[in-house]
Amino acid sequence: MHTNVASLPKVEDVRRHVLQTLCRHDNLEPSQTPLFQGLIKRAGKPCGLFFQIQGPRMLKTYAVWAGEEDRILFYDCTGQRFAETKLSEAPDPQKLAA
Repeated sequence: MHTNVASLPKVEDVRRHVLQTLCRHDNLEPSQTPLFQGLIKRAGKPCGLFFQIQGPRMLKTYAVWAGEEDRILFYDCTGQRFAETKLSEAPDPQKLAA
């Protein structure tokens, strides 16, 4: 499993990094790949985001930004984790609901 460290201070930076990482893993073109996201809550408070891309042949890979842990976990279509990004700078997950 590949682990790296990145500074992603804005939610848009997190989205871009997730899309690029997932697409690179599956050899997909980021500009042609839709990225879906959903808010993750714990005890009713926002704590991260769930991301998913869909490729050809029903391919679906996903990532989870665990905001409180300052890391992004990447999973392939079989559910196997293939990468992790530790965030040295990240957005505040409590501000996601706004």
